[in-house]
Amino acid sequence: MNSYDVAVIGSGPGGYVAAIRCAQLGMKTAIIEKYNTLGGTCLNVGCIPSKALLDSSHHYEDAIKHFEEHGIEIPGDIKVNLEKMIARKQAVVDQTTGGIDFLMKKNNIDVYQGLGSFKDATHITVSGDETLEIEAKNTIIATGSKPSSLPFINIDKERIITSTEALKLKEIPKHLIVIGGGVIGLELGQVYKRLGAEVSVIEFMDRIIPTMDAGLSKELNKVLKKQKFNINISHKVKSVERVGNEIIVKADNKKGEEIEFRGDYCLVSVGRRPYTDGLNAEAAGVKLTDRGQIEVNDHLQTSASNIYAIGDVVKGAMLAHKAEEEGVFVAETLAGQKPHIDYNLIPGVVYTWPEVAAVGKTEEQLKEAGVEYKTGSFPMRALGRSRASMDLDGFVKILADKKTDEILGVHMIGARAADMIAEAVVAMEFRASAEDVSRMSHAHPTFTEAIKEAALAATDDRALHI
Repeated sequence: MNSYDVAVIGSGPGGYVAAIRCAQLGMKTAIIEKYNTLGGTCLNVGCIPSKALLDSSHHYEDAIKHFEEHGIEIPGDIKVNLEKMIARKQAVVDQTTGGIDFLMKKNNIDVYQGLGSFKDATHITVSGDETLEIEAKNTIIATGSKPSSLPFINIDKERIITSTEALKLKEIPKHLIVIGGGVIGLELGQVYKRLGAEVSVIEFMDRIIPTMDAGLSKELNKVLKKQKFNINISHKVKSVERVGNEIIVKADNKKGEEIEFRGDYCLVSVGRRPYTDGLNAEAAGVKLTDRGQIEVNDHLQTSASNIYAIGDVVKGAMLAHKAEEEGVFVAETLAGQKPHIDYNLIPGVVYTWPEVAAVGKTEEQLKEAGVEYKTGSFPMRALGRSRASMDLDGFVKILADKKTDEILGVHMIGARAADMIAEAVVAMEFRASAEDVSRMSHAHPTFTEAIKEAALAATDDRALHI
């Protein structure tokens, strides 16, 4: 039986990063993955493939809607070859997951392919092509999450689908009904909207992206409606039925009236649930919460002192980069170091176009906490860079403490917001004031000038270019 200092169950961004950091710190490390490829949901059926399709569909939309204005004329019809687009997406996935294989070899991490299941707190059974057992002094559970559904929905994976199936459709839907106006639903909805589908979004809450700042929800709603999305908020879905190749969704609106939606595909994107199937956690003395998450303390330690858990399977935002930070945190804790994670500074991003990104507190949270704050906002359309690229939608909003001027939250929607949010994270990590950021030189012309201008607006209402 092979013995290890650390065994990691699950090879998504949390798991494989934890394994690499453990190996870097001199621990003999193994990683267990039940699927044939490493990388977990994110690399195989999540972040990476969805971004590949978002990029491809964006190129197509630019070609049919914007090239002419740029003086680029393409004779004849511009057509979508969905099969080729999906194949390119898969090539991106294969290259990325292959990169994880390389990193495991480079760091001398033993990879076991099969389902990892606890026999007890220090022994794990791996059931794959063959069944074997390994011993681990410490274990990190990084088993991730799976798409959630609603109790009355029968996901047939053909017409009533999750994000996994939406990444490999054989045809462009005529009318895609999206249940859930959160990140996943809107991103994949935009992919197929660009490719020619009619898209209807049905959201239970009173706004799309309901966990983000209300200002971002309002602006994204406006932009998506301009892009001809059919958005229905405050709608409670009560039935989803398939009749042949037609999907009939019935929902009650806020007045209690029944609204019927008919389409040829229905994407169920109502969130994700922690995944612990087959883990046999109780055999190791690992407790789960009533929500199915693994219970952990502030050190991400479970009820079994030598077992830790990270990522989507524990409390907090289900984000790949949050899982990575937790993976490093646990590895360094095992090595006797004293790492730290500020969960308030884990950014959130929606990869629609325009992109949406945020870090820190929302206005709603600050009001609820009774914190006195000031706000500075700047529209993207006032930037020379935005006019040059024709990306005029959106804004940057900075929330700062009314007395100390410390930045408490940054919320942005616009071109490249996903990349720009890192500046806000750095500023807040060092507890910068709005004035600190306003006095930093930002290259001209760039989209990031909107951050400087919003900081100027928050400092003393003195934005320069509006």
